[in-house]
Amino acid sequence: MTQNKVTVLYVEDNAENRTLVRRVLEAEGYRMIEADSAVQAFQQIKAHHPQLILMDINMPDVDGYTLTSQIKSLPDSRNIPIIAVTANVMRGDRERSLEAGCDGYIQKPIDIDILTQQMERYLTGNKTNV
Repeated sequence: MTQNKVTVLYVEDNAENRTLVRRVLEAEGYRMIEADSAVQAFQQIKAHHPQLILMDINMPDVDGYTLTSQIKSLPDSRNIPIIAVTANVMRGDRERSLEAGCDGYIQKPIDIDILTQQMERYLTGNKTNV
């Protein structure tokens, strides 16, 4: 099931990762906006009201845990599903993401064959663990 015109914000400091995800999402009918910093993420949220946020955890200015907590603390954005996208796969990393307010967790490298399936669980309201 393709979510046409669903806006997804990808917060990621690596341009190559953003390009890859953009290609996958646009091919599936999504609209992707991007941010490479916390400041830019807040600008994009305010300007575009995304329906889903993919959040890199290892960001240079403000880490994804902190940024997720900040986004979830705001009334206008607290209900936007946020999925952590991270190479952090040590014991406790998933739990730390969820404690920060992330609704789900996707490991890097991203499996582009199932990325949109993972996202759709949150877009349709079925928030079973990813």
